[in-house]
Amino acid sequence: MTVYQWRGPFTDPELNRLHGEAFDHPVGDTAWWDRVQRHSLGWVTARDAGQLIGFVNVVGDGGAHAFLLDTCTTPRLQGRGIGTALVSRATAEATAAGCDWLHVDFVPELKRFYLAACGFRATTAGLVSLR
Repeated sequence: MTVYQWRGPFTDPELNRLHGEAFDHPVGDTAWWDRVQRHSLGWVTARDAGQLIGFVNVVGDGGAHAFLLDTCTTPRLQGRGIGTALVSRATAEATAAGCDWLHVDFVPELKRFYLAACGFRATTAGLVSLR
């Protein structure tokens, strides 16, 4: 049974492992816990049998806007609705916090997930690479 929790506890090593698996990069050593404590409106964790299997971060501007970052589900469980449930919970919590808008950007391969499964609508946006 998957358990979803708003502002659920996690360790840096387990989120680094999940992030590396989900985004197909080497496992890093990011200090996630300190980062979300400083910058996030909140986050949603998904656990199965105690193991972290999903995560999404919700960053707010202190007003009407919130942003989804780092939505990830362990690859072996993708396609089972975990990511959709993470985003749904994040949407509800951002709404409860008084946000009017929830933004997300994504690669083209995730268009169906965010637009069809999660209810976002396409918008025109801009992006500048800072590196």
